[in-house]
Amino acid sequence: MGYDANLPVDQAVPSPAPERLLMKGAEAIAEAAIRAGCKNFFGYPITPQNEIPEYMSARLPEVGGTFVQAESEVASINMLYGAGSAGVRCMTSSSSPGLSLMSEGFSYLIGSEVPTVVVNIMRGGPGLGNIAPSQGDYLQMTRGFGHGDQKAIVLAPASVQEAVDLMSLAFDLSEKYRNPVVVIGDGLIGQMMEPVTFAPTVQSTTEKPWATTGKPPTRKRNIINSLYLDAETLEKHVLHLFEKFGRMEAEEQRAELYLTDDQPEIVICAFGTTARIAKSAIKVLRAQGIRVGLFRLISAWPFPQQAFQTLVEPTSAFLSIEMSMGQLVQDIRTQVAGRKPVEFWGRTGGVVPTSEEMVAQVQKLHHKLVAQG
Repeated sequence: MGYDANLPVDQAVPSPAPERLLMKGAEAIAEAAIRAGCKNFFGYPITPQNEIPEYMSARLPEVGGTFVQAESEVASINMLYGAGSAGVRCMTSSSSPGLSLMSEGFSYLIGSEVPTVVVNIMRGGPGLGNIAPSQGDYLQMTRGFGHGDQKAIVLAPASVQEAVDLMSLAFDLSEKYRNPVVVIGDGLIGQMMEPVTFAPTVQSTTEKPWATTGKPPTRKRNIINSLYLDAETLEKHVLHLFEKFGRMEAEEQRAELYLTDDQPEIVICAFGTTARIAKSAIKVLRAQGIRVGLFRLISAWPFPQQAFQTLVEPTSAFLSIEMSMGQLVQDIRTQVAGRKPVEFWGRTGGVVPTSEEMVAQVQKLHHKLVAQG
């Protein structure tokens, strides 16, 4: 692995060069978190992300960390409240129904400005649904993950390698803004095996004067709290949070524009595995003479509107393709604001769309555009 497993992470000897390993997505996410300095994991098993806590249970003790299988998802998110308040890099992971149970605790983390990372490997729903891949949690993760006025950065990898890279970024951003960060992937991201490269371990140098690590005589007590009984005091706190959210929205937009430089007739909008499949469809469509590009969200929130707005004028129509009944499409329509047609096509219930199906949908939209002149 490139380090002495008997040493804590903060004493590990970095590798002289990046390592390339074949790993399952969930296990790679866990290893990436450890290399990013995660020292505490609290979680409860649920498919299709069980390999994350399983891997953490074996690896964390090797690097001086702590793994706790909580009695529920409710318990695990609140354990993050305690560990994160002490300034320790910590995380949890779950899948769709488990994230619903974490919603209240997640709001506490935002209200108390506790940095931590939460991973959601999404499965089919609603309800218990099934264990197949889905993207049906998009709105929950970007809009409704927690009550009250709150926001959190949501990162959406499209490959195992990108999941590895974004885990390190997630921990850094959580500490930069003192706010939890969410990483979302569908079940395919968690279960597929791909070669990944791990950079040498780099430890956080972020100072945490707010952490509850014991009171020295040189400062007042640190109090981590989200309860403000006085309405005006709470309003002042929320306004402070939204000033921070505004900086997050301005500075942390991330997107990939694929084959969009030649004024494409149609731009497919997607994220995660769906966007990856769309690239195969786009190659086929391009060979047929249809100019198609891809807008891929890397940050589901903040929505990467700066990059998207560069596409609205030159593009004839947009097609949102999702593993859901249409959630991302709501953001696309908001951004387009009626200036161009926006259509949706998706599969749900855990059915993964194929590149052939995507080709057919784009051909159908292209024929409509040609007929309209």
